[in-house]
Amino acid sequence: MAAYGLYTHIASNKFRSMLLLAGLFMLVYVLVFAGALVAEVFIDDNGTVAYYLSRAFADLLKAAPFATVVAAVWIVIAYFFHQSMIDAVTGGHGVTRQEEPRLYNLLENLCISRGITMPKLKIMESPALNAFATGLNPRQYSITVTTGLLDALDDKEIEAVLGHELTHIKNGDVQLMVVAVIIAGVVGFFGELFFRLFTSFDWSPSSGSSSSSRSSSSSSDSKSSGGGAVIVIIIAIVLIVLAWLLSQVVKLALSRSREYLADAGSVELTKDPDAMISALRKIEGRGELPGATSAVMELCVDNPREGFADLFATHPSVQSRVDALIKFAGGHDPGPLPTPTEETDEPGAQADRPDASPPLRHGPRDDADGSANPPPVPTASPSGTGSNPAGNPMGNSMGPWGRH
Repeated sequence: MAAYGLYTHIASNKFRSMLLLAGLFMLVYVLVFAGALVAEVFIDDNGTVAYYLSRAFADLLKAAPFATVVAAVWIVIAYFFHQSMIDAVTGGHGVTRQEEPRLYNLLENLCISRGITMPKLKIMESPALNAFATGLNPRQYSITVTTGLLDALDDKEIEAVLGHELTHIKNGDVQLMVVAVIIAGVVGFFGELFFRLFTSFDWSPSSGSSSSSRSSSSSSDSKSSGGGAVIVIIIAIVLIVLAWLLSQVVKLALSRSREYLADAGSVELTKDPDAMISALRKIEGRGELPGATSAVMELCVDNPREGFADLFATHPSVQSRVDALIKFAGGHDPGPLPTPTEETDEPGAQADRPDASPPLRHGPRDDADGSANPPPVPTASPSGTGSNPAGNPMGNSMGPWGRH
């Protein structure tokens, strides 16, 4: 499905995402087949490879309905209780307009401007700079923002972050990511279960049938056919590892492909690419939520947790996201801010530099109209934020991902 503009990119991404989710669900059956292989070796460790494969396939056909029911029940439980579980992990709590007028007004204005049902607003007490959206239906949708983000970002930058999360909700990203995390959790659960069964089994020769009950001819046959059990166990291990790896890759592919579109959607909502870029630069390297699970971090604006040379990073790098906003939205990059380590090691060095960025803190969070906040981080734009060099305001026929 060819994609030429923002909305065709979104439609194409949804189609690919549904295919990926279907493939992710199929991995459950791959694990069931691997478990059946292990179970057949438990029952008889003297068969041939062909014997084990045929028996395991028959077991898969019998167990498939039960595996489907278990996965469906898992999804139903997560459907109703995932928000409670996330709040329990992160400590997020709902707030009203009276408690957070500044944040509440910014979100309400964005929702009114595009006719979007306003999600619930939650605050997480943490110095980290991050935010995430959750929910599987309009009654569950919520956006959680850390207190660190509110302290560090000005109104335009917070509005850009809220626009990013609203785009995730509007595009259906939140539902897909929650379901992907749930199914990946099912795959991980089955994988761990089978590995525990595998490691708990006594693979010594005495674990088979009693030698006294076998004739000398059957004993010699078992020696020639017993190698099939070893091969089948290796196949089962490979299938389990492969299923787990593929579940992670699919989950990450879903997340990474949607961050660019959420950034673009934020720019379309706010008409201010520079605010999104500035917010990303401030969040960069400061978004780690110590008490959050990896599943929660995958839903955040930025996930600094990486591994295997970025292979398992759930988000594109901030630099690549900024480059996309510059290229397609006409934004301007103020440049990376000092890392938290640099700020700690040299507390006075940044202030002495003539080109130093202003401190992250911008003023009290309870300032409803933002009047106490100083001007936002200056950018290199000669014509002010909200327009590209060509003078086309964002939101006209030229969208942030090309003409559409």
